Amino acid sequence: MTIASSPASSRMSPVKLFILLICGVVATAAFDLFGQWLTPTLGFARLAPEPLATQTLRTLFGPFEGAATGGTILHWATGVLFYPIGYVFIARPIARAVTPWVPSIVVAVVYGVALWVFALYVMAHLVNGNPAFLAWTGITWVALIGHVIWAVVFAALYHAAER
Repeated sequence: MTIASSPASSRMSPVKLFILLICGVVATAAFDLFGQWLTPTLGFARLAPEPLATQTLRTLFGPFEGAATGGTILHWATGVLFYPIGYVFIARPIARAVTPWVPSIVVAVVYGVALWVFALYVMAHLVNGNPAFLAWTGITWVALIGHVIWAVVFAALYHAAER
């Protein structure tokens, strides 16, 4: 099956949407396995994406019952839908237009770093008031690697589906 992009196929067909969502699920699972299981098992920091998403909801809407569940939903919606949309409709088209010679893996790594900046500087710091990049502690570096893993897994799966 091919989902190659052309001007006529730039709209999101149901098949393309399904593939995007599946790739997002697998990439988010890889992110969570790395940051919430592997790194603490090896003695490194444990990522806490759901608590950060919960904090964001409380910052934006005030305290409310069910915020923790909402944080979990927001974390998964971000990894399954919003980050994939950013890659497919923003990062990849910009890379193709500006630097078409750059390999997809490099585009994915750069996108992962951009996601990390968005999560730890924009959301954690500017929105929620935490120290910038969570004070450059162990979680900072686990989050960097985790976001790059997310982007590389997503891009690899999505590009494989295009073939």
